[in-house]
Amino acid sequence: MGRVEGKVAFVTGAARGMGRAHAVRLAQEGADIVAVDLARNEPDLDYRQGTPEDLAETVALVEAAGRRIIARAADVRDQGALEAVVAEATEKLGGIDILVSNAGIANQNPALELTDKQWQDILAVNLVGAWHAVKAVVPGMIERGRGGSVVIISSTAGLIGAPNQAHYTASKHGLQGLMGTLANELGTHNIRVNTVNPGMVNTEMAMNERLLRAYIPGVENPTLDDVARVFGGLALLPVAWVEPEDVSNAVLWLASEESRYVTGIAIPVDAGLLAKF
Repeated sequence: MGRVEGKVAFVTGAARGMGRAHAVRLAQEGADIVAVDLARNEPDLDYRQGTPEDLAETVALVEAAGRRIIARAADVRDQGALEAVVAEATEKLGGIDILVSNAGIANQNPALELTDKQWQDILAVNLVGAWHAVKAVVPGMIERGRGGSVVIISSTAGLIGAPNQAHYTASKHGLQGLMGTLANELGTHNIRVNTVNPGMVNTEMAMNERLLRAYIPGVENPTLDDVARVFGGLALLPVAWVEPEDVSNAVLWLASEESRYVTGIAIPVDAGLLAKF
C-alpha cells in the first residue's frame, strides 16, 4: 500500500510548481486529490501564474497515477469559494484527511518602497489564504474524528529576515505563528499541524528574472549558471536550489503515518542554508 493510501488531500495553489508536485506525489502514494488554484494571472507580480491549462495538466498527472481528482478554480482569499469546494469534495470523495496549504505569491521591493497594495496582496494570499483553507477544511476533520494532517508551506523567510521582501517575510513569519497556535488547539483532535520551509526552489516564483537580477547585480538576463555561481556556496550541501519534488517528499512524510507523533515543528528543505555558520 502507498504511504497515504485511501486518504483525500486538499492542495491549494495546485496548478503548477510546488503545488502540482505535492498533488502528484501524494497521488503516487495513494491519495485522492482536491486541487484548488486561482488559475489566472494577477497584476503586480513578476512571473507567470497558473492557468486553467496548467490546472488541467495537474489533473492529467494525478489521473495518470491512478487516483481521483477534483480540480477547481478558487481564490484562497474567498472563504466561501473554498468552503464550496470542500463541500463538493466531501460529497464526491469523502472527508478530507490532509490539507496542504501551498498557495502563495511574492514580489520584491525594499521595505520603505513597498506600496500598501503590495503589502496587502501578499498578506491576503499567503497568510489570510492559509487561514481560510484551515477554516474550510479542518472543521470536517474534527467532525469525522479520525484526525488529520495540516501542512502549511512556509519558507526559510519564515524563520529569518529576507531583504527586499518585508511583506513576504512577514506573511511567512505569520504562518509560523498560525501553525504553532493550531498545533496547540487541534492536538486533542489528533490533528497534526506543521510547516515545510523551502529555501530556493526551482519554480518561476523563485527563479523569475526580476528577482534574480536583484540578487545577481550587473547581469541583465541571469541564467541558471549565474544562479548556481551566486547561490551555490550559500548552503551546506553543494547545490544552489532544490526541486519542487524535494519539498513534496517532506510534505508526504508529514501527511503520512510515519510522522504520526510529529506536530508543531518547522522542517526546512533548504540544503542546509539556515544551518550554515
